[in-house]
Amino acid sequence: MLVEAAHWAMIRIGRRSALAADLARTMHRPFLVTVTLVAVQQAIRVFAGEFPGRAGVVHALVLLVIAAFAWLVGALLLVLEDMALARWRTDVPDNLRRRRIKTQVVMLRRVTVAAIVILAAGVMLMTFPDIRALGASVLASAGLISVIAALAAQSTLGNVFAGLQLAFSDAIRVDDVVVVEAEWGRIEEITLTYVAVQIWDDRRLILPTSYFTTKPFQNWTRNTSAVLGTAEIDVDWSTPIEPLRAELRRVCEGSELWDKRVCVLQVTEATGGMIRLRALVSAADAGALWDLRCLARERLVGWMWEHQRGTLPRVRAQLDDEDRVAPSRPARAPEDSPEDARVFSGGDDGESRGAAFGGVDGHAPASAAR
Repeated sequence: MLVEAAHWAMIRIGRRSALAADLARTMHRPFLVTVTLVAVQQAIRVFAGEFPGRAGVVHALVLLVIAAFAWLVGALLLVLEDMALARWRTDVPDNLRRRRIKTQVVMLRRVTVAAIVILAAGVMLMTFPDIRALGASVLASAGLISVIAALAAQSTLGNVFAGLQLAFSDAIRVDDVVVVEAEWGRIEEITLTYVAVQIWDDRRLILPTSYFTTKPFQNWTRNTSAVLGTAEIDVDWSTPIEPLRAELRRVCEGSELWDKRVCVLQVTEATGGMIRLRALVSAADAGALWDLRCLARERLVGWMWEHQRGTLPRVRAQLDDEDRVAPSRPARAPEDSPEDARVFSGGDDGESRGAAFGGVDGHAPASAAR
């Protein structure tokens, strides 16, 4: 009756308080089990007389009470951690601090659950008289056991410590955008032993936590979620650049994906018969940036096809009848070619270079002969 009354009261309070509603929903069952087991144990101890197997029943009830109490404490800690996560939600703009806190809370949750289980198991084992008698010898050999355990579980322990390091070093956080193993994705989950990366095509890349402490990787949202990206297009040398630059500006200003920071069109290469245009744009996060890059590339290509079709990439070739009859001969520089067209002759510095390269009187230097 006491448990049900408390549960009813928490439900009533939960109509105005999210914490009370969460407590009523999460802690009702472990609280009921704990109170029931404590009441049964005390009833047997006080009111039940001697009967066969009484010590075993009481001992079993003690073990169940310890387990139920650990369940109750774990449920209470989980409620408090859920409240912290609800307060620091990550589905908002500029969520760098929120993602850091979420990562740390999730890691602490896993550590606290593991600690509660280990402590409860230790207390339950200490209720056995034989185990208590062996306590001194176990403690005496603890050094040797720890060394053996460390050697046997070196990889696992390394991942555990790496997980704790990641939780508090801010190298990666939940929801960070990273590039690992040539894959672009988002940090979905960080545990004590592994990290799950959600790849852009919804695959999952599972990596040990030690990977992120021993190998280089790209973190696109280390300091802020806003990022820059490029869209490249190859065009002909005759392409007017300013109309394309104006079109890129119109595309960015007309899209809600652009965060109004960077919108630049530049010529980055001019080789191989074509010039390469690079559109540099910015967005609030990696997902919006990808869509904006694709949109900019699509609109620029469409605009060129409609307004500058003659400036699309072309391959030029020249065929002369004279070349078909006789093979071309290598061109020879005329004797009266200007000095700035010569490398090893025609000037004081050219003559010195020629002597150093070919040796005195046309003979190769000794270092070259060797």
